[in-house]
Amino acid sequence: MPTTPLAKRGFFLYNNIMFENLFGKRYDFIAIGETTIDAFIRLQEASVDCDKNGENCRLSIQYGTKIPYEFVVEVPAVGNAANASVAGSRLGAKSALVANIGKDRNGQTCLDSLQKDGVSTEFIQICKDKTTNYHYVLWFKDDRTILQKHSDFDYKFPNIGEPRWIYLTSLGEKSLGLHQQIAEFLKKHPAVKMAFQPGIFQIKMGYEKLRDIYENASIVFCNKEEAATIVNIPTTDIKTLAVALHGKGSKTVVITDGPKGAYAYDEGKLYFIPPYPDPKPPYDRTGAGDAFSSTFAVARMMGKSVEEALMWAPINSMSVVQEIGAQKGLLSQTQIMDYLKRAPADYQVKII
Repeated sequence: MPTTPLAKRGFFLYNNIMFENLFGKRYDFIAIGETTIDAFIRLQEASVDCDKNGENCRLSIQYGTKIPYEFVVEVPAVGNAANASVAGSRLGAKSALVANIGKDRNGQTCLDSLQKDGVSTEFIQICKDKTTNYHYVLWFKDDRTILQKHSDFDYKFPNIGEPRWIYLTSLGEKSLGLHQQIAEFLKKHPAVKMAFQPGIFQIKMGYEKLRDIYENASIVFCNKEEAATIVNIPTTDIKTLAVALHGKGSKTVVITDGPKGAYAYDEGKLYFIPPYPDPKPPYDRTGAGDAFSSTFAVARMMGKSVEEALMWAPINSMSVVQEIGAQKGLLSQTQIMDYLKRAPADYQVKII
């Protein structure tokens, strides 16, 4: 019998599916989206200007001159989907990633990093005439502005078998055909559940073009501004947005509200969870949303209730923002349970 750490974690988490995980090809959790390398540029001199509500902030640096920076750090194999696949693996799921990379040094670096984290790369397409995505992260104080450019990949949906869950997230603007293939896959495999965390281009596509995705989603994740855009309602009232988004087809709607906390709407109830207290001020907020959403989804995949999933998710977000990049701080299930044992008394799920 294999004695890899992943196999051990699988046995620890759910013994009833251990045999299939060890001797079959079925995955628990497959993330679909993009992967990239993030180059973090730590700025020394900049300013941030926000509106009177502390929102719609803009990063300002001096124009037409030389800007000093502290250091640059490259973080490989990140991006919404890659982050989710690593979160799943750290939590003990048999995890894989569907993505595209170029046949270049950066692509190989991403493959090596994912494999080191126990994520299967068998569904990653290597495109000979494309370059691997590479983003520049302007990092100032505890937050970042990302300069991103997606390579124009020829998106194809591979034969992924019948995983327990798929996690669909950010894709390039020419990926509509892939979404249609995924929707057809879900119709043919009703036992497969899907979590959907729409990215910039998916939100720009609009609800109608992705109607089949929303209607087949078990969970939809977004922040309150994204929710307002998706349902086309000019309000910041969370319950109004959650009910409207639920009406688009998703069984469970999860809406985050930054440092104020997060909400989940399920079976007519709106649940709220505050942030888990930071042990020290956040170092870098990159990946906090991915950590939250993917942890919630994996917890649900493992049979946890909506309330339990809401208790898990902010802990991984809290841990991620203590480190550089979106993955270094991702926790194991044992570590999350340890944080739960030490949680303050007011860290509780409430029904609004």
